[in-house]
Amino acid sequence: MKKFLVLCLSLLTVFGLVGCNTDAGGKDDDQLTIGISLPSATHGWMGALIDSAEKQAKALKESEGIDYVMTNAADPNKQANDVDDLIAQGVDVIVMLPIESAALSPVGQKVKDAGIPLVIVDRELENDAATVVVKGDNEGIGVNAGKYFVEKLNGKGKVVEITGPPSSVTEQRGAGFKEAMEAADGIEVVASQSGDFSTEKSLEVMQNILQANPQIDAVFTQDDGMALGVLQAIKEAGRTDIKFVTGAGGGKAVFENIKEDGLISATFLYSPTMVEDAVKIAADLAKGNDPAETMVVKEATQVTKENVDDHYDADSKF
Repeated sequence: MKKFLVLCLSLLTVFGLVGCNTDAGGKDDDQLTIGISLPSATHGWMGALIDSAEKQAKALKESEGIDYVMTNAADPNKQANDVDDLIAQGVDVIVMLPIESAALSPVGQKVKDAGIPLVIVDRELENDAATVVVKGDNEGIGVNAGKYFVEKLNGKGKVVEITGPPSSVTEQRGAGFKEAMEAADGIEVVASQSGDFSTEKSLEVMQNILQANPQIDAVFTQDDGMALGVLQAIKEAGRTDIKFVTGAGGGKAVFENIKEDGLISATFLYSPTMVEDAVKIAADLAKGNDPAETMVVKEATQVTKENVDDHYDADSKF
């Protein structure tokens, strides 16, 4: 009986140690794992980015055996909880696209304090928690759009701006647009409202703006999906005063409107495939390598009727 009790106690000790190891790490200590925290696919660009992230993560798993955990959130609180869970699981690196810059900055700091490398995509945090930032040239989009407006309107006109939600992307695109248009005293921004990077919300917002403003010459939207919502509102209202609309992103539907000489006359590239670079960088960081760069910025190429065929892909999901 005494030997039996000793055996039972030994087994309990072994199982207890196994349980502790599992709870503490949440994974095999020898298994490298990338945690990926992204918003939900509320619009085409984000849906394409999520697809690109998973595609790249799967490729790394197959080629290098690096595992990944992906989460999606519809609001900042859920995303913060998702990142807390990734920290608790003991992932080796985290890739995050913050839903809102300010709201997600504290959880970004938690990642840094936990000693986990953090790769931020698209929307920057308001602190220095990121190890690497991968983004498009948001200020460049705004500046290029502003210059385009000044040229197309000959420095005079009434303009509407449809912005995104509170984030570095929205701020930088808006600041670049205003900076470029300061050269033209004759251009007035008669309305500036958020469309939340949503086609549906932008349609609703633009309907109200059209009712309040009998004369509008052009509309600058900070996102291609929002440009499509604005376009629908203008068509439904039967307005003929608006000369052109611009977007940002490089979506297929916008390219097609440009090709067909539609009301959308220009957009500025901001490819969702940037997240593939972020996941590759995360894999290197997980291996303990130092980043080659701490800021990776993709060019904001202007796309108009003249060069749209160079960028249009009929098979694109976005």
